[in-house]
Amino acid sequence: MDSGIRRAADAFAGSFRDAINARGLTLARLHELLRVRGNSVSMATLSYWRSGARRPEGVQSMAALSDIEELLGLERGALTTLLGATNRTGPLGPNQFPLDEEELELAVKEAFAALGAEYPDTSRELTTHSVTDVDEAGNVYRSLTRSIVQSTVGTVDAIPFLELTPGESTPAPMIEAVSGGRIAARYSHPNGEVHGVLFELEVPLTAPETAMVEWSVEYPPGYPPQRETGHALARQSRELLVWTRFHPDALPDRIEERVETPNGAETTILDLGGRTSIHQVRRAFGPGALGISWSYDDGR
Repeated sequence: MDSGIRRAADAFAGSFRDAINARGLTLARLHELLRVRGNSVSMATLSYWRSGARRPEGVQSMAALSDIEELLGLERGALTTLLGATNRTGPLGPNQFPLDEEELELAVKEAFAALGAEYPDTSRELTTHSVTDVDEAGNVYRSLTRSIVQSTVGTVDAIPFLELTPGESTPAPMIEAVSGGRIAARYSHPNGEVHGVLFELEVPLTAPETAMVEWSVEYPPGYPPQRETGHALARQSRELLVWTRFHPDALPDRIEERVETPNGAETTILDLGGRTSIHQVRRAFGPGALGISWSYDDGR
C-alpha cells in the first residue's frame, strides 16, 4: 500500500471508529443491522476497516459503506469521500449505451466527437446523486447533479455530460459547472435531442483515481415543459440516487417510475405518501436509466 492510500485508510479508520463510538454501537450490532439490510459484509471485514488494516473496495463493500453512513447517523458520503483513490477499479462491467435507441446513440457519438471526447467514455460514475426541483406549474426548472467519477484506464482530463430528450427537439438547456472543474466546450446536435458540455476536471485523473464533480442544469424561457426527470449510466454505478422535489402547489396525481436498460424498460406506479418529494435509490445499477414522470388530473 503506497503512502497516499495508507494515509487515506488511516483517516477512514479513525473516522469510522469515532462514528461507531459516538453512536454507542458494537461491531456485532452494526454487523446485524447490515445483515438485516441485505449486506453480507463479515465481522472480520468490519474489524479490518475499523483498525485500518484494510479499506472498503469493490461494489459490495461500497454499498455496505453507504448503509453504514446512514446507520451511524452520518451525512451521505462522510466516510466514502475519505477513501480517496482506491488501489483498483473493482468490477467494471460492460460499457453500453444505457437506452435501447440506435438513432439516439448515433447522435450521442456525434456529440462526443464534436466535444473532442473519446466514445465510449473511459471514466465512470461511482456514486451519483441527482436532485430535480419542480416549479408551481408542475414543470422541471432546475437539476443539480453531484458525482464521484473515476478513470478506468489511462488518464482522463475531461468528461462529457449530456442532456437527452428522446423524441423531442429542444433548445439547449443551461448546463453549468458548480464544482470540481469548468465547462470547456458546448455542443447541441442538429436533431435537438442531444445537448452537452465537456466538463474539464480541476486535476487530470490517472486510473484508478477519483474526483468529485458537480454540475447544474436550468431551462431557458420558452423551453418545452418537462414532466419527467432521471439519470442515465453507461457503466454500473455503486449507487444512483434520483431525488425529485415538487412545489407544494404542484403535487402530482400520478407518478410513474421508469427503469430502462439495453434489455428493455419497466414501469411502476409510485405514490408520494403525503410527502412533497420522492427519491429512488439503486445500488450496483447500470448500464441503464432511472427516472420518473408525473401528471395532473386537473389538465394543467
